This record gives sequence, structure tokens and C-alpha cells, in this order.
Amino acid sequence: MRAYLDFEKPVAELEKKIVELRALAEKDGTEIGEEISRLETKADDALKDLYAALTPWQKTQVARHAQRPHCLDYIAGLITDFTPLAGDRVFGEDAAVVAGFGRFNGQSVAVIGQEKGSDTESRLKHNFGMARPEGYRKAQRIMELADRFGLPVISLVDTAGAYPGIGAEERGQAEAIARSTDACLQLGVPNVALILGEGGSGGAIAIATANRVLMMEHAIYSVISPEAAASILWRDSSRAQDAATTMKITAQDLLRLGVIDVIVSEPAGGAHRAPADAIATAGREIERALKDMSGLSPQALRAARAEKFLAIGRKL
Repeated sequence: MRAYLDFEKPVAELEKKIVELRALAEKDGTEIGEEISRLETKADDALKDLYAALTPWQKTQVARHAQRPHCLDYIAGLITDFTPLAGDRVFGEDAAVVAGFGRFNGQSVAVIGQEKGSDTESRLKHNFGMARPEGYRKAQRIMELADRFGLPVISLVDTAGAYPGIGAEERGQAEAIARSTDACLQLGVPNVALILGEGGSGGAIAIATANRVLMMEHAIYSVISPEAAASILWRDSSRAQDAATTMKITAQDLLRLGVIDVIVSEPAGGAHRAPADAIATAGREIERALKDMSGLSPQALRAARAEKFLAIGRKL
């Protein structure tokens, strides 16, 4: 069953009417196909118009949509022969970070991603995509293996931020994030990061410091969540909508600022309406990014990556 966001109510009412008419036609054999087609066209147009003018706060809601495809969906759709690896060889396993090796369009690659989960059980298992230090140390371990064997790295970013619990801080959360970020910078192989939904703070940048940073059209990427920013700036988390507008967290703003490189278009109504189409489009953009970097030496890749991130500050 499709879940609608608050601002989608006009579309929800039209689609509900379409469902009712279809049920009536099946029950009574009523010839109302023309009316159904008219309403379908009207609903499609309303959806396109709505999503063509989303506010930053509305994009935040779309990025967090419970039915939006997550890391494991992208791996299932794009990566064959995926073999996940567990543990950081220091403390333990962190299910918030999914990492391993597989084939992308026949090419061997390393994959690192943050998985939020799709239902209550899986969300608890994956800690809502909020990684602990062992998750980032596992990511670092995978990157070091990829570098050793000359395999490109694909990062799938989807987290509200690193887990802020006491245990995580005791085990060196900040140090783990810093070392994972450094591991990204030191890679002598191409790395591509894709922001799937939320790219939150250091929790995201730890695996998103890549040669190419791609971002789904209705995703968000920020140093802090709008709610937390509102709490700090105005001491009022209910002003999250104002914070989202001010922070420039949308793909369109970030492309203009040079923080990301490519916006990956989503189906009308967001990736949650047609997950397979969204994943396929993302796959084509990842393939294009990897082809652009094929043949570059390790030194050239490191230099280009460093220059990319240094240039962000120079443009502001």
C-alpha cells in the first residue's frame, strides 16, 4: 500500500478515486474506462507539477520516505555476485554498514553502503543506518582491500548521521570517521559515492569523500539535520522547515555550490514510486562516472580527489 506525504494529498485523493472506479468497473462491468483514463492523466500531471516545485523541507520528507529504495535495494538491482564481509577486526560487526565485493556490469568492485532498513525488525537490526565506530572501521578495511587489488569503490550513502550513543563515543566515533574519510582520500582506485536519501554530517562524508559524488534528485545532504539546526539556531526544533530552506541541502543547491557532481533524476513522484527505474538510472550514472576515470593513475586519482574537495571552499 502506498504511503502519501502530507503535501501529496491532492494526488492521493485523485488516485483513491481511480482505485474506487476500477473496483466499481470490475464489480458491475460499468464502462467507465474513459473517466479512469481522464483521472489518471490528471493525477500524473498533478504529480509532475507538484514534484517540479518541491520546497527544501518537502524534499527532506521525500528523502526520508519509508518506501524509498535503500542500500540493499540498490545492491540487489546493480551488483551481482555480492559477497558481504563482516566485522572490523577490532571490536565487532555493525549492521548499519553493508560492505563487500561483487560485480557491477561485469566489473569487480567494492561496495560500501549504509542501510536504514525497510520495516521495524530490519530498522532495529541496521540501527536506522546510523553507524558505530566498528562500521566505519569495517568500511576502512574494505577500502584498503579494494586499493590492494585495484578495485573501484562504490559508496551508497543513506544516513541521518553517525550513531551518537555513549558506547560509540567511548570506542572512538570521531577517530573512526576521520580515518574512514582519510581512507577515501588515499585510495589509488576510482571511487564513486551516491547519496540515496539522507546524507547526514560526518556519518555520510566518512564514505562519500569520492572522486565523483552523485546525488538522487530528491535526496538531501547536509552537515546537520534541519531539526537539529533549528534547535541550535532558534532553540526551537519546530522551525526545521526554516532551517532546511536556509541550509541549502537539496541536490540542486549543492550542484550549484560544487559540493556534488551529478544529479540523478528520479521518476515522477520520487524514487519510492518506481524503485526499479530509479535504481537503473543511478546505475547508468555510476557506470558513466567510472568510465570517465578509467585509465587514470593512482597519483592522478588522489590528486583529482583532493583538488575537488579543496575547490569547494574556494568557490564559496
